[in-house]
Amino acid sequence: MPIPPYVAEMRALIGTREMWLPGVTAIVLRGPAEAREVLLTLRFDNGQWAPITGILDPGEEPAVGTAREAFEEAAVEVSVDRLASVKVSPQVTHANGDLAIYLDLTFACSWVSGEARVNDDENTDVRWWPLSDLPPMPEWLVERIDDVLAGETATRFRSAVS
Repeated sequence: MPIPPYVAEMRALIGTREMWLPGVTAIVLRGPAEAREVLLTLRFDNGQWAPITGILDPGEEPAVGTAREAFEEAAVEVSVDRLASVKVSPQVTHANGDLAIYLDLTFACSWVSGEARVNDDENTDVRWWPLSDLPPMPEWLVERIDDVLAGETATRFRSAVS
């Protein structure tokens, strides 16, 4: 489901104006440390590889929404292990002209079960990638993977301001 119904309702009122939206990123890992892989999706809208991302539904708990997105996009069950980082995304211009900025909550997740596959109309491919051989991605998405891999137990609060 590319646009949640409540976002579509808001868009009917405000058009393409910038919206502030709560988003989640699931960095789903599997395998032993020396051969760890990350689950990535090839997005339909921009043709780029990315971790699983999504918009929270009104009132939805972030960890629950993260697990939901992993299943909706890639047909996998995950455990949501910890909040790795919190950051504001750059402004995004969607293919239809809608503007958005996301408050992103990036979660470290572990694969539990399910054969990864395209499970929605937002992606054209879903694949496990070795951490040592990731495809090209925007730096702000690579940063989210790095936040999970840092191995810290405290959440990183990222800022564009140094």
